[in-house]
Amino acid sequence: MINIPKGTKDVLPFESYKWHYVERIARETADLYCLNEIRTPTFEHTELFLRGVGDTTDIVNKEMYTFLDKGERSITLKPEGTAGVARSFIENGLFNNAMPLKMYYITPVFRYENPQKGRLREHHQFGVEFFGASSFEADAEIIMLALSLLRRLGLDELTLHLNSIGCGKCRREYNKALFDYLKSHIDGMCKTCQDRLERNPMRILDCKEERCKEICRSAPRTLDYLCDDCRAHFEGLKRCLDTCGVKYVVDPDIVRGLDYYTGTVFEIVSTRIGSQGTVCGGGRYNNLVEELGGQSLPAVGFGMGMERLLMVMENANAVIPKPKPVKVYFAAMGEQPRLAAFGLVQKLRENGVFAEFDHMERSFKAQFKYANKIFAEYVAILGDDELAAGAAKIKCMADGFETSVKLDELVDYFAD
Repeated sequence: MINIPKGTKDVLPFESYKWHYVERIARETADLYCLNEIRTPTFEHTELFLRGVGDTTDIVNKEMYTFLDKGERSITLKPEGTAGVARSFIENGLFNNAMPLKMYYITPVFRYENPQKGRLREHHQFGVEFFGASSFEADAEIIMLALSLLRRLGLDELTLHLNSIGCGKCRREYNKALFDYLKSHIDGMCKTCQDRLERNPMRILDCKEERCKEICRSAPRTLDYLCDDCRAHFEGLKRCLDTCGVKYVVDPDIVRGLDYYTGTVFEIVSTRIGSQGTVCGGGRYNNLVEELGGQSLPAVGFGMGMERLLMVMENANAVIPKPKPVKVYFAAMGEQPRLAAFGLVQKLRENGVFAEFDHMERSFKAQFKYANKIFAEYVAILGDDELAAGAAKIKCMADGFETSVKLDELVDYFAD
């Protein structure tokens, strides 16, 4: 038997309704905030992620699924959604549209990492991207969108963590102070972080090795090195959130794991799934479009893992509506009654009635057992006698009430 690859998961027919529900609420929330959907390819040229995500990140160094195609081109399954959206924004001239351009996506992403609770090698993201707006109100809006979605899904016990990692101007001063601090502790770092020190010291702050985390606890904080503009932006964001009554924690440890972030970074954390509790993460990336060959343009966005979101919902006992049951199941016996039943089922479906038909040629008794298993509300019995009379016998499965309904009146009878 061929088994499923490690780090992947089947979504089975009996649980896919949960995905449909979350995706529907995500789309409805995006619509409410006047976003349009964008869909980008599952794979891109590897250079996109080297330039966009950053060649010192764990994603690029350790986690990307990269291969040569038949044309000897380096191709990578996308490990995150933002870089592909930024590439599409440039390539398709979306900068010629009225700004801000507000988009969302639901997409699979691929990362080769150790599978664990809420984290798979293939997982799915709901993401939001705003292009063209530099205001702190734009930062606040995407945070409000994320919180609105989570609340609509019935989630509580969430904490918003905020930080600012500054722009290029204040980042230079911060990186110098960080480098000087970390250099004095280089012997205690993991090999990866020792290599990162000269190239990108901020990546060390995102290391998961306990010895590196311990060193970083006393490292300089970005908030102490913000320029006046970045500080004013961060204070404005907090005022917006205060106006909306949103509670938050200023968390200087948040730097996010991607190089394109500038200024605002944030995470929404749940206590429902243990130490891996981040259900949403994002921030501002004002330099990404320019780094990928476009014009200088501010942008802000977030990503939300769907598998992790569903796990949090389960642990929070959030209610996910069950799919509509079968309205009527046709139990038919004999060639002509079965043909008539098949045609009636199609007619009912065309009129919006959830109808089902026996494809297994079961006995009447077995058909009733099956109707119970699929929670059919009614069974329409059609045999030679019923067909000759031009009426089906209808049985309500809840109370056993039976009645006879003419075949040409079935649509009206079962219409809601």
